[in-house]
Amino acid sequence: MTSTNLTRQEAQDRSKLLSVENYDIALDLNNGDEFFSSSTVVSFTVKEAGDTFIDLRASSVEEVRLDNQSIKEHALTLNAQGYDETSGIALKGLTPGAHTLRVTATIPYSRTGEGLHRMVDPADNEVYLYTQLETADAKRLFACFDQPDLKATYDLNIKTPKGWKIISNAEQAVSTQHVDYDTHVSRVDYPLSTYLIAVCAGRYHEVREVWNGQLTHHAETPQDQPTELSVPLGLYCRRSLAKDLDAERLFAETKQGFDWFHRNFGVAYPFGKYDQIFVPEFNAGAMENAGAVTIRDEYVFASKATRYRYERRAETILHELAHMWFGDLVTMQWWDDLWLNESFATWSAAISQNEETEYNTAWVTFANVEKSWAYQQDQLPSTHPVFSDGYDIETVEQNFDGITYAKGASVLKQLQAYVGREEFLAGVRRHFANHAWGNASFDDLLGALEQASGRDLSDWANQWLKTTGINTLGAQFTTDNGKYTSFAVTQTGAAPGAGELRTHRIAVGLYKLIDGSLDRFARVEIDCNGASTSVEEIIGLEQADFVLVNDDDLTYALLDLDEASRNFVIDNIDKFSDPMPRTLVWSAAWEMARSGQMKARDFIALVARGAAAETEIAVLERILMQASSALNNYADPAWTQATGNDLLANAFLDGARGAEADSDTQLAFIQALAKITLNDAAADYFREILAGNIAGLTVDPDLRWWALTALIARGDIAAPEEEIATELARDNSNSSYLASLRAAAAVNDEATKAAVYKEITALDSGLSNLELRHKIEGLTFTGSSELMQAYNEQYFRILDNVWATFSGEMSQQILLGLFPSWNISTAGLEQADQFLEEDHVAGIKRIVAESRDRTARALRNREADAA
Repeated sequence: MTSTNLTRQEAQDRSKLLSVENYDIALDLNNGDEFFSSSTVVSFTVKEAGDTFIDLRASSVEEVRLDNQSIKEHALTLNAQGYDETSGIALKGLTPGAHTLRVTATIPYSRTGEGLHRMVDPADNEVYLYTQLETADAKRLFACFDQPDLKATYDLNIKTPKGWKIISNAEQAVSTQHVDYDTHVSRVDYPLSTYLIAVCAGRYHEVREVWNGQLTHHAETPQDQPTELSVPLGLYCRRSLAKDLDAERLFAETKQGFDWFHRNFGVAYPFGKYDQIFVPEFNAGAMENAGAVTIRDEYVFASKATRYRYERRAETILHELAHMWFGDLVTMQWWDDLWLNESFATWSAAISQNEETEYNTAWVTFANVEKSWAYQQDQLPSTHPVFSDGYDIETVEQNFDGITYAKGASVLKQLQAYVGREEFLAGVRRHFANHAWGNASFDDLLGALEQASGRDLSDWANQWLKTTGINTLGAQFTTDNGKYTSFAVTQTGAAPGAGELRTHRIAVGLYKLIDGSLDRFARVEIDCNGASTSVEEIIGLEQADFVLVNDDDLTYALLDLDEASRNFVIDNIDKFSDPMPRTLVWSAAWEMARSGQMKARDFIALVARGAAAETEIAVLERILMQASSALNNYADPAWTQATGNDLLANAFLDGARGAEADSDTQLAFIQALAKITLNDAAADYFREILAGNIAGLTVDPDLRWWALTALIARGDIAAPEEEIATELARDNSNSSYLASLRAAAAVNDEATKAAVYKEITALDSGLSNLELRHKIEGLTFTGSSELMQAYNEQYFRILDNVWATFSGEMSQQILLGLFPSWNISTAGLEQADQFLEEDHVAGIKRIVAESRDRTARALRNREADAA
């Protein structure tokens, strides 16, 4: 039995053996700051006689009673520390029929963002708790059969300190009869997977609203669905953030999501109320707990944030709301179909954001951000099909990646273009109606889409979901007297992978520069398959200045710009009037830089020349980050030292100085400047920021920390500890505390790096997930590369112990954050290769192999840049 790393086969065996009716869960949160007590009564039905186990991660187990008979002695596996949670609790000799199991345990609070996380706010010493139970961490809260297809109802009885709130999946009834504690009682009376249960506790600040709207009834809408709806809405955050909670805007965007989904999904929101809780020290963006979505509270902006950050927050809000239908109402059978949950929510967020909110260029952001993530992930040695093999939980947890989210969403966007928007949505509605409150697989969705569209999609699914790699599309044409005499779209085989050619629904756009504006004058939409597809509609048209294959970003593919188009666009990238083709060109240029087709220095020069004219703040922030990455990783170090550092620093500095005062553009350039190697002029600029001498610029705590950290890393601050203490005295918020950890670790001397590296890798460090993240950021901050060479060999010696000791989230942070990415050399590759030849856990080897691949790409590109 592998309770802590459940396999798909074990889950299938357990589902065959039993079904679960209800969990009656009692939690006591009054037992100090290390542990809470958890008592669970599980009602389940055994379908056939056999043995199984129930999952629980706990410090100790006090009681195990099956049908009121103690089985503790035989049910628990013990080791030197006591209860061995890797085996779970054995249930042997089960007989067919109804059973009840009572388990009482003592469980530690988490500091890693997994299970029941506990945080003390340094601003006011208030305590806040929240749960994060996906993928399979419900067992850190209560004894359960922790797999998605064993849905049940739930009763919650939670004791808390006086005055605390509980926010969970259902409304709370509070009993305050006891003088020392409050009791909160609720019932989740609908079937729900264990990973979607939520418990948030503490003196959270609360704001209430209501969404009133209508459900549009379609042919696929079940007859029992209402037309008029009213859903109570709640927003929660730490009390110290209450002044910064922009509730009006958050409610407006949430309501826009409810409007779009109820017009298009055909099934009413199913979970009664809808709360969004901004919680501290959260690992991901958010989590789709039914009716009680948890969101990282960095999305409550205490300092000035660019429009891009507001756009990404809105995307997160809509992503989680979409999950209420796809994931919560209809849940995957097993984690093989994780991509369906995440890809569908990502697609839903983009289309609803684009059509319903102020962020009507959401597909532009998608093309530049999500697609970039997907393309990078899909070129790694660990690439996998969108429909991936979720053999066990550890495998699944590493598949929360750019393929599962972004490539899958790109594929769904392609499918929508392939079958038609209304046909696609009709299939989705049919899927919701067929499988509401149950579990389903991709085959179920595919069947609904085939029924709605009338197309056989099996070949499409095989092409796009069961293969790896990316095709490259290009244009091949001839002209005579300024007109096209032939035109074809070319396609290379998918790489890496088996070289498959796929069917793509694409648009080909022809662009002309007239009076300083680069605009499309012709567009042809086609299905492209095979190595070459003739586009007869273009023959006879006027020759374009620029040809864009995959115009409007309908498919998932890299672009091979023909030489004339490439040369033209390098000089005219700022002339596009439409941001979509411009961002597709930025994306193509970046992918060419990553592949070595474009020298890193040329990409950096392109950004330096064109960034200030970029109107989309999302695209601007992305290309500034890409230029920084190109300089650090892909440019010849000799050129970087002699020319590149100054070129980029001056470009970013000029961008900050030339932008409108206090604009998003100015802030984007300043934040990007803080993370690269400063020259004297840039360092002076940050000193002016700290002195408050930049006219019109809002200098808030976040900006002050970036300025101070940049100067500390450069060695310009004589007494870093004193300056950091002074900044903390200005603002004692949690965000300032975390920023202070990054700043302190950014000191570029041997003693600091040694102390921070030792603390981060200490098996008993006690660091929280966000403390760890910020210390790693500081340790590896700009200017640290030479000092970090001292840890090239040590990294490979600590990996096994780190993986065995830390939680999944923490070990992945350490392994990714401390990989010697600064050692871009043949020797660095050889170290990684030697490690990969040895016997290590698959999860470790995947991270090392991916990181090694990035290093090899950097080495190749440096050689190409120097050539």
